[in-house]
Amino acid sequence: MPIRVLIVDDQEPFRAVARTVVEMTDGFEVVGEAESGEDSVTRAHELNPDLVLMDVNLPGINGLEATRQILADHANGTPVVVLVLSTYEAAEYGPQAEEVGAAGFIPKSEFSPERLADAWSAASVAS
Repeated sequence: MPIRVLIVDDQEPFRAVARTVVEMTDGFEVVGEAESGEDSVTRAHELNPDLVLMDVNLPGINGLEATRQILADHANGTPVVVLVLSTYEAAEYGPQAEEVGAAGFIPKSEFSPERLADAWSAASVAS
C-alpha cells in the first residue's frame, strides 16, 4: 500500500516540483494539496494522509502552527508524519519544527526522492 502524501505550499511551482518528487519516489503517492495553513489542517483531516510535506511560510496560520494542529487532530487516531520544508536553513527552522512535533526538516533546495525516502524511514523508525 503506497504512502499517502499531502503537499502543503502556497507556491504552485513548488507544489508541482514536490508532486514530481513524490511521484518519482517508489511507494509514495500524492493524495492532495493545500495552499494555506488552515486548508492543510482541513485537508489532513479529510484525506487522512500518512505524510504531510509542510511549508513554513503560509498565508493564515504558518506551517509550524498547522503542523501542531494536524498532529493534535491525529493524536488519538491514525498516525501522521509531518516533514517541514522551507527555503530557510535547517539551523533556523529545524529546532522549531521539532518543537511542534514534526518528524524532520528538509531545505527545499535538497528535496529529492532520496531525501524523502530517507526522512520517511527515519520517521518510521522513531515512531
